[in-house]
Amino acid sequence: MKKPRQKSNRASAIKDRAAKTAQVVSPTSPVATEAAKEKRKPFNPLQFIAEVRAEGRKITWTSRKETWITSVMVFIMVAITALFFQVLDLGLTATMAGIFKLATPGS
Repeated sequence: MKKPRQKSNRASAIKDRAAKTAQVVSPTSPVATEAAKEKRKPFNPLQFIAEVRAEGRKITWTSRKETWITSVMVFIMVAITALFFQVLDLGLTATMAGIFKLATPGS
């Protein structure tokens, strides 16, 4: 025998969650007022460039060989795809020409 669902508990839980979310998101919430009070530091272009360089040093760059192999693979896949669509186009063109030839009276 199945237990009946408790709709009231589920609905009240959803309402409680919505109320908590609304409280955090509302502009009068402590979180929002604290974020508004925080002062932003002025933009420093030199510091920005230094941070960009530091992040660039963290990147693991691919080797020349890996780049070459990947480029060749992309070229091969593009060629195969182009060939596939060319053959598909020729097949559809021949099929449509045959249909039009059958549909044209007196030919």
